Amino acid sequence: MKKAIWILWPSFIVGGIGEVLFFTVFDPKELYLFGEPASLSRHAVYSIGFFLCWAFAAASSALTCFLQRNAREVNQ
Repeated sequence: MKKAIWILWPSFIVGGIGEVLFFTVFDPKELYLFGEPASLSRHAVYSIGFFLCWAFAAASSALTCFLQRNAREVNQ
């Protein structure tokens, strides 16, 4: 449980910051998906963007936790 908190809480904060920075530059109504304008509402695009940022940040935090194991933990 402790490692899940180490992974999910910082990635939540980074996901929020990443979403704010991305959508400060890009308008959700001007985004294109496979050459077609996105037909989703602004709230849906914001939600999807947040969860994608959170997932990438969580993957980064999980990789960091995985790589910082010592030799004893690896060999168990």
